[in-house]
Amino acid sequence: MHVSLNCGLCGVSHPVDRLQNLCSSCGRPLLAGYDLEAVRAQFRPASVQSSGVRSMWRFAPVMPVDNARDAVTLGEGLTPLLRAERRGPFAAFEHLYVKDESFNPTGSFKARGMSAAITRAVALGVTEVALPSAGNAAGAAASYAAKAGLKCHVFMPADTPPANILESVIAGADVALVNGLISDCGKLIQRGCREFGWFDLSTLKEPFRVEGKKTMGYELAMDLAHDQGISLDEPLPLPDVIFYPTGGGTGLIGMWKAFDEMERLGWIGSQRPRMVVVQAEHCAPIVRAFQTGAEFAQPFPNAATIASGLRVPAAVGDFLMLRALKESGGTAITVTDAELMEGVNELARYQGIYACPEGGAVWKAAEHLLSTGWLKPHEKIVLFNTGTGHKYNHLVKLPELPLLHENWPATK
Repeated sequence: MHVSLNCGLCGVSHPVDRLQNLCSSCGRPLLAGYDLEAVRAQFRPASVQSSGVRSMWRFAPVMPVDNARDAVTLGEGLTPLLRAERRGPFAAFEHLYVKDESFNPTGSFKARGMSAAITRAVALGVTEVALPSAGNAAGAAASYAAKAGLKCHVFMPADTPPANILESVIAGADVALVNGLISDCGKLIQRGCREFGWFDLSTLKEPFRVEGKKTMGYELAMDLAHDQGISLDEPLPLPDVIFYPTGGGTGLIGMWKAFDEMERLGWIGSQRPRMVVVQAEHCAPIVRAFQTGAEFAQPFPNAATIASGLRVPAAVGDFLMLRALKESGGTAITVTDAELMEGVNELARYQGIYACPEGGAVWKAAEHLLSTGWLKPHEKIVLFNTGTGHKYNHLVKLPELPLLHENWPATK
């Protein structure tokens, strides 16, 4: 496995053959690197397409594994890129797509990251993993740990959606609820890791979850080539704009990393999509930092939103997200909880996609940026729906429905 580990901020190298969390020099995330020249000739889009591997591990040459057969997998990845129908509020967009991550095994994009992280943990002899989670990461970690035969410890805010708690418990995780935010859970997880020797799988405090998430970038280029009828032997297309709901930010960071790798592999040119961070109005540390031109984001006080995946008041990879926004010419925007739930309803009603609140958020953000002129109707725009709305049924109030009788419809 030709993998290196270097700090994303200070660049200090760390050995890849032992367990690593944050950089030992500056405390920032480590990022994996690969000998891309060594695989460039054989690792091509057409060979990926014909590999027969039905998961994200079709991209194994740029993943942390010696052989794809060693991956801890439940069939994650290969999610659909859906072209939005031009009806209702979506009619103004000529080329709008939804990359629907709800099709992953555990119902969200978190499956990609946990598959990669658990695969590497197993290879390095880990027996117990731990993480804080406000939602989908918990269920994914529990499921992939169960697949690998590992013990999983999860600390979750007490108001985490019931479905996320249930799926973690049923997968055999040791689940504890905390009266606080995910940041409070994280502090307790760190204490547990020191005390009991658990391995910390927290967002970007473990180097390989981002490697699973980056496969969304590889897939997106291949999806668009298929949609546009472009041969996989030609340079692959990328969208003009990508909207991503952002809590910890591994998805955005991973895709930005993937685009760099793909250019060096000769899959794409130098053009990049404008990246858009979408956060909740009352938990928007990255938006606030972007607006002030800061390199790092300050913790967001009194963070609150019904979109549990967006309720991350501080992210260790903040500088990586802000760097991607600046380099891509992108932006950062907030939506209210009322708006994002309206987005959930509109995606379901007009597109047949029951999105998570985070997915509703990116749609409303796109609608707003079109109205301001930042987006143009002809641009190719991709919205990431990061999970299924079924895990948020508790947020939906069921209207009063008619009760029919056997003589319906009544005759006169």
